[in-house]
This record gives sequence, C-alpha cells and structure tokens, in this order.
Amino acid sequence: MTTNRGRQALLLALSVAAVAGVTLGGGGAAPAVAAGLEWGDCDPAVKPLPGQRCATLSVPLDYADPGGEQIGLVVSRLTAGRPEARRGTLMVIPGGPGSSGVQRLAQKGAALAEEMDGAYDLVAFDPRGTGGSAKARCGLAEEDRWTVTLRSWPGGGGRIDDNVTRAKRIAEACSRNGGAMLRGLTTANQVRDLERLRQALGERKLSAWSVSYGTYVAAAYAERYPGRTDRWVLDSSSDPDPRRVARGWLEGMARGAEDRLPDFAAWAAHPDRAAEGLRLAVRPGDVRRVVLDLAARLDREPLPTTTPGAMLTGTVLLQAFQLALYSDAAFPSFARLVTEALDPAGEPVLPRELSGAMPDEAAAITMGVVCNDVDWPASVPAYERAVAVDRARNPLTAGMPANITPCSFWKGGSGEKPVRVTGRGPSNILMIQNLRDPATPYSMGLRMRAALGERARLVTVDQGGHGVYLGNGNACGDRAVTRFLTEGARPGEDVLCR
Repeated sequence: MTTNRGRQALLLALSVAAVAGVTLGGGGAAPAVAAGLEWGDCDPAVKPLPGQRCATLSVPLDYADPGGEQIGLVVSRLTAGRPEARRGTLMVIPGGPGSSGVQRLAQKGAALAEEMDGAYDLVAFDPRGTGGSAKARCGLAEEDRWTVTLRSWPGGGGRIDDNVTRAKRIAEACSRNGGAMLRGLTTANQVRDLERLRQALGERKLSAWSVSYGTYVAAAYAERYPGRTDRWVLDSSSDPDPRRVARGWLEGMARGAEDRLPDFAAWAAHPDRAAEGLRLAVRPGDVRRVVLDLAARLDREPLPTTTPGAMLTGTVLLQAFQLALYSDAAFPSFARLVTEALDPAGEPVLPRELSGAMPDEAAAITMGVVCNDVDWPASVPAYERAVAVDRARNPLTAGMPANITPCSFWKGGSGEKPVRVTGRGPSNILMIQNLRDPATPYSMGLRMRAALGERARLVTVDQGGHGVYLGNGNACGDRAVTRFLTEGARPGEDVLCR
C-alpha cells in the first residue's frame, strides 16, 4: 500500500506535460459484416440507442467440451458513423462481475461514438450470467440476497457469527442448485468468450475500453491473446495478484474509502450546503465523526424507513456511504439520508440499491466469478482477527472488506489457476486512474501498472470517484484516451492530469 509521502513523491515524478508521444501502428480495417451473428432489435429494457442492434453469440458452456452444450450471449453493436474512416472494432468491457455490456453501450455509446468520430464499430456483450445472456441460479432465500448480506458486514462489536452461518448457507445453496452454469462463471471463460466474439466479428485485432473489473478481463485477454490486441485501455484497475484477485479487490475498498472521504467531507462541510439543508458539519474534519457516530447509534437503535420492513442500521448507513463515494453526483442523496436519520421527525429514504433484495441470478453472478476464480481462506478464527484489525484501522468500512464470505465455503470452483499479468507482449496499453477511487484505489492501480511494465503507460487523474473516461469531466484525462484510441498517440511516460 502506497503511503501518502510515497504517493506525493510519485506524483511529483510524473510529467504534467500534454499527452503527446509515441504513435502506435494500426491493426488495419476489418470487414464490417459479422459472420454468424444475425443483428436485430435489442431488448427495450436496456433502452438502446438509435441504431444500436443486438445479436446472440453461441459459445460452449464448458470449453473443455467445445462440442457439448452451448449457451447464448447477447451482443450489441453501434456501427461506425463514417465507414470510410473506420479503423476496426472497439470493445466496451463492463465492470462487475455482473454488469451488462449491452446496457453500458446504451449508456455510454452516444458520447463514445462522438469521441471516436467514426473510427470504430462499438461492440459490447453481456458476459455469461448477466443481462440477456444465459444465467445461473443459486436458489437463495430473499434475506440472503440483499446487498448488506451478500457484502459481509460484521454485527455489533465486530461479531461475525451470523456472517459465518449465512456464508455457509449461501455456499451450500449455490453448490446444490448452481450446476455447470455457475461453475462456468469465471474470468477465464469471459476471456475465451471475448475471443469467440472477435472471431465471429471477423476482426484480426480488437481495441478495447475496459472499466473496473473489466480491466482485469482486458489484462487477462491481453496476456492470453497479445497478438489480437490493438489499442487497449484499462480504466480504473486493481491489483491483478493471481494469489488473491477478488479477495484483494474487496480488501482494497477499505483503503479506497479513506482515500475518497476528503472529497465528500469538503463538500458536506461547505457553506453552500446549509441553504440546501445538507451541511453535515462546519469543518470538513468533523464529517467523519458525524457519520461514524450516527452509524454507532443506528446499530443500537435502528430506524424505520420508507421501505416497508427495511430498517436503517449502522451497517446500512455505511454501505450507503460506500456507494455514494463512487460519484460526486451521489453526495446529496447520502447527506440527505444522514439528515433524515438525525431529525427526530425524519423518515429515512434508502438508496434504490439498498431498498430490496437483488434477483437470484444477480446474486449468483456477483459471487460466482469471485469465488470460482481463486481459492479463499476458510479459517474462521483468522477472519475474526482480520475483522478486528480492519475495524480499528478503517472504521468507515467497519471490517466488511476483511470479513468471511460464501467463497470460504465454496464447492466446485473452476480448478483453473488465475492468470498472471506480465510485461510480455506489445506495448499498446493505456491505463487511466483516479487518485481517490473508493472501489479500485490508486495504490492497487499502481500494482497493475507495475505488472504490465513497459507494455503500459498510466494517466493519473487528480480527482475522486470510480471510473474516469467520459465519467468525471476531466478534459485532460478524456483527451488522453480519445487521442490514444483515434490517433494511437500515447504518452512517452506516465503523466498526471491535475
């Protein structure tokens, strides 16, 4: 983990020069017709853009038996606006695990198409287990499908007894009901599915814009199929250590919350918040105490909310805080939740993500990939010790990132070793990372940067939130990614966007 002093030294060493430098050679245009894919209307539920079309890609349920049972993955495409300028296909690789690529293309496709100015067909797919693609089911009870139960928040005083019981119950249900479909939810299979899609599209190479967990998928693809990558963007990466992968990502959230808190504290203490009824403290340094004191009180005395049967506890408050840190746009809703809870006559309104149980299929994919990809420790006493240490060190996440999960009791994982990301391969990767990211903290992004070595350059953005390109309005960072994808211009060294 990078210390503040070490991080400052690193930033001073980074060039603040404009992102001009090496121009990477093109992969060559490829046919715009996708062999074997029949394009039609997309599901209206994803709110597709005008011109956005969808198809179904058939892939093996188990790549060890490629001729066996096949499953369908939904693929979506926006064709290049200027065919004469078309360079190839740009894959939009979503985060998660569990996010829909088709939906992300619907959300970001218009802005991305404008930036690319006809250089690419924009393509995304719903990874197995998500969106309109084939799904797995665990058959979980409703109480086990809430975010605050799937995320293992310890009980009062840091007790994890209930977490252990629930984790065993969830793992057993998934083992009993998940079958081959659940076992097939792995990063390795998403990489194979992406390669199948490249072949179906008739492209010699792919370019990519990957975000969050998608950066690990993109890095794994670049490791396995280096010759198939053209211009490769990793937006908001975490540590690719093959011994830990998702377990390390979860633990990183504690560091990320601490990195991001100053942004929220400055906003919540600003005098402008007073007129909005959202000012939580006079000084930014007092905002932390307001949130933590309220969480402690709610653990003792939960409050009813506008959601029938759902109480606002300290755990729910801290989970809401963690979600709010992803974007400045979410700050007002969390501050409102705090003020409602502090008002004796208030009626707290829970965030949508915390006001109901997620569908069983969503719970399955949320756990499936992270549990299948790598073995998790199973010692309950070790988790008890880790939670105690983490609660003291990082009270904003209260031990959740270090706690036991269903993965500790998981049965029938993939049996494959996680990929080791290395510096071997073409130097055609551009990373971009916020300094204060609550989910993929900067210190962990630096570990991806170190693993890739000379294959990558890093654009650091002096902002907070999760997701950078076309997400936080930083013109320097957006310009760096756009120039790389459209012109091949990549910084000659790592740079900092202030």
